Amino acid sequence: MPFELLVALRFLREQRLQTILILLGIGVGVGVIIFLSALITGLQVSIIERTLGSQAQVFVTPQEEAPRVHSLPAGVLQAVTVERPPQRVRSIDGWTDVVGALRGTRGITGIAPTVSGPAIAVRGQGSIALSVRGIEPTSYRAIVDVDDRLVEGDLDLTGFRAVVGTELARKLGVEVGGTIRIQTAGDRGGTYSISGIFDYGSVTLNESLVFVSLRGAQTLFGLEGGVSALEITTDEIFEADALAARIRDRTGLPTESWIEQNGDLLVGLRSQSMSSIMIQVFVILAVALGIASVLAVSVVQKSREIGILRATGTQTRSVTRIFLIQGAVLGSVGSLVGIGLGTFLALFFARLATNPDGSALFPVALTAVLYGRSVAVALIVGLLAAVLPAYNASRMDPATVIRNG
Repeated sequence: MPFELLVALRFLREQRLQTILILLGIGVGVGVIIFLSALITGLQVSIIERTLGSQAQVFVTPQEEAPRVHSLPAGVLQAVTVERPPQRVRSIDGWTDVVGALRGTRGITGIAPTVSGPAIAVRGQGSIALSVRGIEPTSYRAIVDVDDRLVEGDLDLTGFRAVVGTELARKLGVEVGGTIRIQTAGDRGGTYSISGIFDYGSVTLNESLVFVSLRGAQTLFGLEGGVSALEITTDEIFEADALAARIRDRTGLPTESWIEQNGDLLVGLRSQSMSSIMIQVFVILAVALGIASVLAVSVVQKSREIGILRATGTQTRSVTRIFLIQGAVLGSVGSLVGIGLGTFLALFFARLATNPDGSALFPVALTAVLYGRSVAVALIVGLLAAVLPAYNASRMDPATVIRNG
């Protein structure tokens, strides 16, 4: 065993109570960091999954129709009036060319043409307003995993078949195999057989969203051959704004990201992250001060031993390394204690609060990266906290220390 390590461990053993207390302090600090990080990261992942799990990250839509200007014949005193076009479902001009131009674009993982618009579902004497979304199941699966959200039936949209939410099925009293009539503006409509029922975990979506085939939606909204949106997913969800800007520049079409649509959500996520970082910074400072104070006391208590070491020929750098090793040992062992404590707290909290189905109400994200980062932080803090005591120990005059004992 190296000489410096042997002496460092002996000093720690001789000051057993102080060593145990500082190890507990480091363990609590690292445990708090792991618990907070796991909880906040888990919450953010859950929120993002609930928000983006049912939608794309980027939306390409048609150009806005220009308002029409009405005027009277020349020579007649007049006031120009501007009349906005009526709201209706519109198609993206040349959408197949747009899809072709976007394929292979960096960051895009999926593109799905869709047709969406308002309608009314009717069954018997019951009716309810809804949002119809026409999709191609093959391409749309790259956007949203609808199959994973099905509780009954399957995603069969061939012919006049539809997939509805659990709340809509309950309100209309329909099951898989039953039928509903979907009616849109312009006296367009049709009777659809229910092939599946989904649960998105959102009452709003479950009672209003209906999936039909892309061709069926084109017929319902008078968009034969057209689509009302291109829905796009990306592998870097927090870079969706930059991707939307690139698509906008390339196509000239209105393009919006989920970040623009959910500005309040992003502010909330960033606030959570900043709060977590601030708490962790103060915890790290407390741990560093604790290590530094214990080692500073150790320098005073072991001054005679340090003087003897210096007098017997121990070099200054060796004395410095003794205290740096103590800081590293305290940081490393304390981090292991903290990992155990933080993991226990996170798992206990996750089991303490559960949903009716038994899943965690507050999910936690315990990852190897989190553990590795915590060990690294504790080790670095231990070394930095030991720098000043090590420097003071190396500057001691052996003759003065031994004489004053």
